[in-house]
Amino acid sequence: MAQVSEPLRQEVLDCIQFLQTKHQQEKSEAALLSESSLQKDWFKTEEAGWQDL
Repeated sequence: MAQVSEPLRQEVLDCIQFLQTKHQQEKSEAALLSESSLQKDWFKTEEAGWQDL
């Protein structure tokens, strides 16, 4: 593996960068999707939040 050509090394680095970017986007999308779900409880008054228990 010590004799890996420069184009192949660059392709591997590009793949790693792609996967890192994809992972960051998936984390961001999950946060955005959960935001609307959490928002309805976040803005309730303290008493309203306990009424359903």
